[in-house]
Amino acid sequence: MQTANLFWGLIFSSIGIGYFIYGRRQSNLVVRYCGIALILYPYLVTNTFALVALGIVIMLTPRFIDI
Repeated sequence: MQTANLFWGLIFSSIGIGYFIYGRRQSNLVVRYCGIALILYPYLVTNTFALVALGIVIMLTPRFIDI
């Protein structure tokens, strides 16, 4: 595994923990599930550019989807 992947995975997982905690406290399912996705997806993606792009997309998802 590359150092960049570990670094970006740590960054997005940390943001995912914040999303998850916020979503749980506010009872917002979209934010909660995006937090879980941000925590788990770095284990599955090996390309650095795909990791960053997918992380940004997941982070922006609660902004555009409101249930």
